[in-house]
Amino acid sequence: MDIIVCVKQIVDPEIPAAIFKIDPEVKRAILPDGWGRVISDYDKNAVEAALRIRDAHGGKVIVLSLGPESAVEAIRECIAMGAEKGILVSDRSLDDSNTYAAAYVLSQTIRKIAEFDLILCGRQEGDWDAGQVGSGIARFLGIPCVTTVGKIEVKGSGLEVEQVTADGRNIIGVSLPALLTVSSEVGNPRYPTVRRLLAASKTEIPIWGAADVNAEPAKIGEVRTRMVRLSTIVREAKCEFLKAETPEEAGVRLANKLREVNLL
Repeated sequence: MDIIVCVKQIVDPEIPAAIFKIDPEVKRAILPDGWGRVISDYDKNAVEAALRIRDAHGGKVIVLSLGPESAVEAIRECIAMGAEKGILVSDRSLDDSNTYAAAYVLSQTIRKIAEFDLILCGRQEGDWDAGQVGSGIARFLGIPCVTTVGKIEVKGSGLEVEQVTADGRNIIGVSLPALLTVSSEVGNPRYPTVRRLLAASKTEIPIWGAADVNAEPAKIGEVRTRMVRLSTIVREAKCEFLKAETPEEAGVRLANKLREVNLL
């Protein structure tokens, strides 16, 4: 089974809040010294799910990413995990593209790849948590889509998947080709071996532009999200000592103070 996995490289969400900063002018997170970019967590689960299917039923796994040239390293990490090859789509015209444009360009790239049975995406991005790109790709390609999948089994010429919902599980039969967005229940990502890491570091990753995948400029700019403001939460802490002669008096003063600030 030939599987395409879409992954996104994001600012490491484990950056401590104390050093996480925003540039209000360009409305982007500032990458602190010593911290890098990582593959979005659910996307790594999607890679693992693809590798398990490939290991059991044959075929190949192709990793696809849309982003800056630094995303080549994310693709190499997936190849070190076991994927056969990767492709990066990087183009200045796609800077700050929203989920609609991302889904459109990725779908055009998949059309160029042409041969696939299954597309896997993470259920949502680890930065914006939108969870819309996978469904958008399926819509552009006109193929079935099941979201938040926690288990995948190959059944004959199709799949049986377990969809994770807020109040239980849905068991759904899916014909191929199809797209699934997967949740962490599909399994923890495997660790790359040293040998595979070394091999992946030497792997050439093709970089395609928007024109290479026949993406129409009008569609890329058809729907644009305008970022109005991006900021971090500012929390202020104040400490006030209440003096009293006795514990009883201290209790009364504390109760009065809590009522004053509407906490009692």
